[in-house]
Amino acid sequence: MATVTTIEGLEELRTQLRGGLITREDAGYDAARAVYNAMIDKRPALIVRCRDVADVRAALAYARQNGLDVAIRGGGHNGAGLGTVDDGLVIDLSPMNNVRVDPASRTAEVGGGSTMGDVDHATHTFGLATPFGVISTTGVGLLLGGGVGHLTRKYGLSIDNILGADVVLADGTFARASEDENPDLFWAIRGGGGNFGVVTSLTLQLHEQATAVAGPIIWSLDDAAELLSWYRSWIPTQPDDVNAWFAFVSVPPGPPFPEALHLQKVAALICTYTGDPANADEAFKEARAVGTPLLDGVQPLPVPAWNSAFDGVYPAGDQWYWRGDYFAEIPDAAVDLHVDFARRMPTWKSTMHLYPSGGAAARVASDATPWAYRDAQWTSVTGGVDPDPANADAIKAWAIEYFDALHQYSMGGSYMNFMMEEGQERVRAAYGSNYARLAEIKAKDDPENVFHVNQNIKPAS
Repeated sequence: MATVTTIEGLEELRTQLRGGLITREDAGYDAARAVYNAMIDKRPALIVRCRDVADVRAALAYARQNGLDVAIRGGGHNGAGLGTVDDGLVIDLSPMNNVRVDPASRTAEVGGGSTMGDVDHATHTFGLATPFGVISTTGVGLLLGGGVGHLTRKYGLSIDNILGADVVLADGTFARASEDENPDLFWAIRGGGGNFGVVTSLTLQLHEQATAVAGPIIWSLDDAAELLSWYRSWIPTQPDDVNAWFAFVSVPPGPPFPEALHLQKVAALICTYTGDPANADEAFKEARAVGTPLLDGVQPLPVPAWNSAFDGVYPAGDQWYWRGDYFAEIPDAAVDLHVDFARRMPTWKSTMHLYPSGGAAARVASDATPWAYRDAQWTSVTGGVDPDPANADAIKAWAIEYFDALHQYSMGGSYMNFMMEEGQERVRAAYGSNYARLAEIKAKDDPENVFHVNQNIKPAS
């Protein structure tokens, strides 16, 4: 195992940085190396907490000079732990969390270390929002993998709302990527994650959406088969203002949920209506008529409140194992399998989500970004979750078995943001027909594959 005493020029690196340099000998090392998924326990040789682009360039140059693997960390939410690396150098962007909103152009310049909550905080005061995932502590760097959530059907994937990016390339040069500048690089990073450089800032398109009518409607698992059978044909026909993702969850053991429902395994629709609030009841009227709902929590909410509603259930430090997939249809046999695995959820935090990928997201060509599955109706995640390390094997086994059982009905791909370290074949499947172009761009911008601590796109030979 490498130690800091074997790395040359450490003090010189310190003099080049405005941010902090953390080694294994420092008191704050264990806190600095910890990531969201406590199943990941990696020990980097160095962590550079970058405050600006100059820090990023200095850290990258140092890593290359000393033969250290490089990992890029934003919010630390990468499920597979690819924002950190054993014995290498972590470029930690979290201090670069500035957000500057231009309400006139409805855009935001967002630091590469910002979280989705940072962006929501800055944009909401202007009545603006952009589509994200559903945990606000997630770093914006994870948006580069796609981005599905409450606003997908209305405003598209997160990557569809990236207008530009500032990138430090593998050789240390700085590039602006947009439709006009470095368009190939711009295409690649909007779905290709951190394969092509360190994204130090993003320009995001914002939309007038201060509030939504949103919340969960939940049913007993006895109604789950009927609900999923109805839902699979309902949501694809709905206008863009209607979003509802299907979930198997356990009711959290606390307010605002009634005590009688605490820890009960249930089926749920996580509903969002972005249109005129006066029409929200009509939007979900048909859903409420299916089976016998146990709870209806749909209500007007500020977008930041809705985007952070699950933060308390899923804080940093839980054990996570997840798998992602794409589905064009959900046949009857798949419905039965879903319900069976829901009944076998091993812990109360374990879950399965089916995010609708239609609406605005589906009206983008499959080769317009690296996201190759624009014809998918759903992006799924199966997540085994628990705070207790003793349950790590059980949650992993359940998630893999669930994924394997349903994968036969999938489109054969994999959503990069919901992948563990699953091998090169799965990475290729994640990008489908777009992988070859990504590999060509990788060969141009990172021919030595410096940025390989990720779901790696290998340079074309």
